Amino acid sequence: MKIHSLLLLALTVIMTSTGCNAQNTQQEMTTDTANTTAASHDATVEFKTTEGDIVLRLYGDTPKHRDNFLKLVKDGYYDGLLFHRVIKDFMVQTGDPDSRNAAKGTMLGTGDPGYTIEAEIVSPKYFNKRGALAAARTGDQVNPERRSSGSQFYIVTGRKFNEQQLKQMEFQLKQQGMQQIFEGLVKQHRDTIMSLRRAKDQAGLQKLQDELVARTEAEGAAMDFSLTPEQREAYMTVGGAPHLDGAYTVFGEVISGMDVIEKIEAVATDRNDRPVDDVKILSAKVVEE
Repeated sequence: MKIHSLLLLALTVIMTSTGCNAQNTQQEMTTDTANTTAASHDATVEFKTTEGDIVLRLYGDTPKHRDNFLKLVKDGYYDGLLFHRVIKDFMVQTGDPDSRNAAKGTMLGTGDPGYTIEAEIVSPKYFNKRGALAAARTGDQVNPERRSSGSQFYIVTGRKFNEQQLKQMEFQLKQQGMQQIFEGLVKQHRDTIMSLRRAKDQAGLQKLQDELVARTEAEGAAMDFSLTPEQREAYMTVGGAPHLDGAYTVFGEVISGMDVIEKIEAVATDRNDRPVDDVKILSAKVVEE
């Protein structure tokens, strides 16, 4: 394989990828509900589910997500929705309006309120430790701004990691980061790449790739992909999902009811990760804002 084929491979991924991870596939739109006060104070919400009660703290540092979540709770949006995606040692996910009264076996995960929310990734202060509350979203290839679903969210369960595993995770995060930088540069030069390809200008493709690789290495060298001491401590003691750090908006955490999350995590699921027996949000209310 010639080296310049990396350009074409990256471009193909950018143009065709629709893959997602812990996310829905909502249409990207702007939202008025998130355009509210940015006062930096936390809020608290309680969910009553068929497995028990869960209390969530919403961070004031992510005001657009906090205020949108509070509005949905007040509107009764989450009442009756299912935990439609459950993966042991990873996370439990809910917030799809199509899950309300959904028939057994129906594939879920694409419903939304019709808008997305601007990313508020406060990393590494907030990360995907066990009990973290974060917004689902579509993947980077179709959502480079990493905008969040207007309603779908996940709660991390994850697993514990040892020191060697965390070092390997840091290496993977660096590789992913470098790949994202390179694909971003390829996207910026899409028209040039296509023109060179049509002209069958192999030398031109090689030269451009060498330039983009050099820029990728320079930009990557200026970035820190290592975990903070707080992240390392959390992932080694309580666990989590470090591979999601810096890529999704973490906007809160479970402060009561993690045992309920554990019950949900342990239920039997079908091949689409939907619980065989429905796990439902009975009601949600704002405790403090």
